[in-house]
Amino acid sequence: LSSTAGDTAPPLPPGIQNLPTELPDSLSDAASIAANACQQLSVTTGTSFRCRVDFDTSVGDETYTTLKSSTEFMQQFVSSLCLASIEGVREWKMDGAMKLVQAKADLRDLREQAQEMGLGGVDEGDDVDFGDYPGDEATENKTEEAPVSEEEIRMAEKEAELLQIIANEGTDPSSKWAGPKLRIYMPDEGSAALARRDWASTVPPCVEFSSCGGIQVADVSKDAIIIFYCPRASEAEFVEEILYKTEEERGDGLRMSVMVNPLLVDMGVTGFGMAGRRLRERLIDGLIPAYYLRTLPWGALTRVWPQLFTVWQEDEEAEGGYRMIKAMDRLPSNPEVEDIYDIENGDMSAPQDGLGFLNALGDFVNGMTKL
Repeated sequence: LSSTAGDTAPPLPPGIQNLPTELPDSLSDAASIAANACQQLSVTTGTSFRCRVDFDTSVGDETYTTLKSSTEFMQQFVSSLCLASIEGVREWKMDGAMKLVQAKADLRDLREQAQEMGLGGVDEGDDVDFGDYPGDEATENKTEEAPVSEEEIRMAEKEAELLQIIANEGTDPSSKWAGPKLRIYMPDEGSAALARRDWASTVPPCVEFSSCGGIQVADVSKDAIIIFYCPRASEAEFVEEILYKTEEERGDGLRMSVMVNPLLVDMGVTGFGMAGRRLRERLIDGLIPAYYLRTLPWGALTRVWPQLFTVWQEDEEAEGGYRMIKAMDRLPSNPEVEDIYDIENGDMSAPQDGLGFLNALGDFVNGMTKL
C-alpha cells in the first residue's frame, strides 16, 4: 500500500479525515468495521469503485500462509459485507433467526411431551441442551422391549428435523439464492474448491467462489461485489483480466471490487522495474484503502477509511491495554513505524523537521516491501 493510494477517494465533510482510528475490540469487530467502511465508501461514491482491505495479525510468523491465517477474518468480513451491501441478505438473516427461535421452542415442547409420555427428555428450564438426543438409538433399543408406535416414530422424525434446522441456524442449505451475488476469487481452483466445501455454513448463500486462472465458466450476470482474496503476483494478469471484464459487463450493477491482502508485485515474478511500476499504476495505486490492521511485536498499526492511520503501543495501564502514540494521514513505512516507537520510548530523538529524510527513505523502502 503506497502512501499515495486512495487519492481517488471521494470528497468528505471537513474534519472527518482528521479523526484517529481506534483499535478493534476483536477479530469479529475488525471484520465488521472493514465491511462498514466498504459500505460507507459505496454510499459516498454512489458508483462502482475499487478498494483494498489489509489484515495481518501474524507479527511476522510465517508458519501459515496469509491465505490460511486470515481465513477467519475473511469469512466474517464477507458475512458482514453481505449483510450491509447485498439486497435481501438482511431479510434472509432475520428469517433464519426467527426460524431458529421457533425450532428451539418446538424442540423444547416436543421433548417435554416425550417426557410426559415416558419416552425420555430433558429437565425443564431455560438452559436446554439442543445437542444429540437419543432418537434412532433409543427407538432401536425400545424395539427390543416393545413395538414402536407411529406416534413415537413421528416424534423422532420431527425431532431430527428440528435439530437439523437448529444446526443450520434456521437456514435451508438446499435453497437457491436468486438475488445479487458476492463472488470471491481465490488464488487457485484448489483453494476455491476447499472454500466451497468449508465455508458453506459460515457465509450467506449469496456468496459464490471462483478462481484466478483457468477457464471462467461461472455466471457473473448477478455479481454485485467481487473480492480478490490474497491475489499473488503470479495471478496479476488474471486479476486484471477478470476485473476489467466484470466492470465492463456489469457496469453500474457492480457496486465494488475489493482486494483483500493483495500481493501483486513481487521481485521474483514481476520485478520492481518498469513492469512492476506499470502494474502498480494500473491496478494498485487506484485502490482506496478501506481498512488496514497489522499487529506488531509491541503494538499495532490500523486505519479505517476515511480516518487517520494510527500507531498503538501495548500499555497495561491504558484502557484496553493499548495507547495511541502516533496518528498520520498516510501509511508509514516499516522503518518509520519502528522510529515512532523508539522516539516514544526515548530510544532516539525526534528530528526537528519531523521524520523528513526518514519519510523519503521510508516511502522508498515501503514501495519495495509492501507493494
